[in-house]
Amino acid sequence: MKITIFMFVIAGFLFGKPAYSQSIPIEIFAGDKKSTLDIMFFKFIKTKEKTNSPFLFFNRNRVGVDYKMTETTNLPQFGFTEAISYNSPKLKGFAPVGVVSILNKVVSPKIGVQYAKIQKDFTIFSWAVTETLPNPNIDVFILARYTPKMSEQMHLYTQVELFNSFPTFEQNAFSFVQRLRLGLKVNEFQFGVGFDFTESGTINLIHTNNSGGFIRYEF
Repeated sequence: MKITIFMFVIAGFLFGKPAYSQSIPIEIFAGDKKSTLDIMFFKFIKTKEKTNSPFLFFNRNRVGVDYKMTETTNLPQFGFTEAISYNSPKLKGFAPVGVVSILNKVVSPKIGVQYAKIQKDFTIFSWAVTETLPNPNIDVFILARYTPKMSEQMHLYTQVELFNSFPTFEQNAFSFVQRLRLGLKVNEFQFGVGFDFTESGTINLIHTNNSGGFIRYEF
């Protein structure tokens, strides 16, 4: 109960609807080892004429709470990512992108190349970026979502997310994250089962997993 209340309190702090965003999806994932709250969307910034500008804004706020949390160990993990890309029709989905990510208190500015293809029932959003800091990591992010229609009000909901971080300095750690979601979409609600897998380390990777159920709502 305390964890559930904590997640909704954090949602209240993180939730805010920009004028250029049509909807903001919020996902709560209750796994066997931890719970997460995830707010992620990407929208074209609107012009004064209410048409899409070339600028695509990406926003992600993510909080993870471990069930083994104490006052000093397994503390909540906070992640914030903001990105702006300039999408020229001539580049056919490719775009230069600037990213700022914050993991707890660590701020990482990044630049690179983004690819996005956003359709009614299919979305792919990805980038390859490098930190602008000494001894940078190179990040490769891929999000693929497919929601084919099953009936007038129901769609299948499938999503695969990959986030891989490759160090350019031998003392930095590798990090590989895979998040899978499979369920149904009924109007603004999505729900189903989910699986999160992570591997991290320098030579011998440490493997963790978290499986459970998710519910998602588009405000």
